[in-house]
Amino acid sequence: MASVTFKKAQRWYPGTDTPAVPGIDLEIKDGEFMVLVGPSGCGKSTTLRMLAGLEEVTNGQILIGDRDVTNMPPKDRDIAMVFQNYALYPHMSVAENMAFSLKMAKVDKAEQKRRVDEAARILGLTEYLDRKPKALSGGQRQRVAMGRAIVRQPQVFCMDEPLSNLDAKMRVQTRTDIAKLQADLGVTTVYVTHDQVEAMTMGDRVAVMNKGELQQVDTPLNLYSRPVNLFVAGFIGSPQMNLIEAKADNGTAKIGSYNVPVDPAASKKMQGNITVGVRPEAWRLVGAGEGLPVQVTVVEELGSDSFVYGSCDVEGTPSSIIVRVGRSEKVGKGDIIYVTTDPSDIHVFDTESGLRLSE
Repeated sequence: MASVTFKKAQRWYPGTDTPAVPGIDLEIKDGEFMVLVGPSGCGKSTTLRMLAGLEEVTNGQILIGDRDVTNMPPKDRDIAMVFQNYALYPHMSVAENMAFSLKMAKVDKAEQKRRVDEAARILGLTEYLDRKPKALSGGQRQRVAMGRAIVRQPQVFCMDEPLSNLDAKMRVQTRTDIAKLQADLGVTTVYVTHDQVEAMTMGDRVAVMNKGELQQVDTPLNLYSRPVNLFVAGFIGSPQMNLIEAKADNGTAKIGSYNVPVDPAASKKMQGNITVGVRPEAWRLVGAGEGLPVQVTVVEELGSDSFVYGSCDVEGTPSSIIVRVGRSEKVGKGDIIYVTTDPSDIHVFDTESGLRLSE
């Protein structure tokens, strides 16, 4: 096992005006599960492929432990890659697929069998070792691909959206299996996904990327409760944070005629146009005329609670609002509800720079 360090690692594709990854600085600890997350085209897969040696590093360095692997061939980096597509050999059995890399490395047959049997036991594949991939479900095929990586006993696992081909139920089960497996093996893992729920539930830390640059690297809880800018605030959370344009007015934030309660530290920094962020669960219903009025357009019933989608009028411009309400709180389409929140649940951002103003 080993740490992974990116030192201003850059990837610039020939013929393009800007680099795909301008120069990333990131340190991943030994044994850590690091998730790279962001929208399509943000550079997360390119960053992973630079680590794996599948993309050239234009400038900067990548280290695995103390070894500089920047210009090293993939086969010499001691990493194992799990791809979005299973890429299994259809004519080989599960056991043969898992052992293939060991066979190519001329590992002793007895050692091959020992490693394959151990990986199959960990992944629940023991009874399927003699089957061909076509006789397996999507989740089982992905576990075979995981097993092929595990038997190599690498210093680093690289996983590029390995769950995107699975259905929703299987995705939830498999991401739990992967997180548990990584914790049991203790192998440094770099995992790429565009699904922020996947990122939040799996990673020890999460690196949020946009346009090739890191926006914030932190624990899932800190990303959720203290996003450093508007991009992270809007990207992390499902449903996403309510982001409403407001105006700073003598230390208060005004949404239309409603004064939003903000913490004193933020009120001292607020000037001009600001953006107020509130998580859906942070709103609470109050009596008519006591809070921010919201015209309800859609109610999503989830059983234990509901998500209410509506709009509020800000200086004559409708602004979308999402409110989570309990099962006992009856809200219907077309209703007008009034909501408020506490200063500690308010996130304040500078609209122009996007930076956080709240403590």
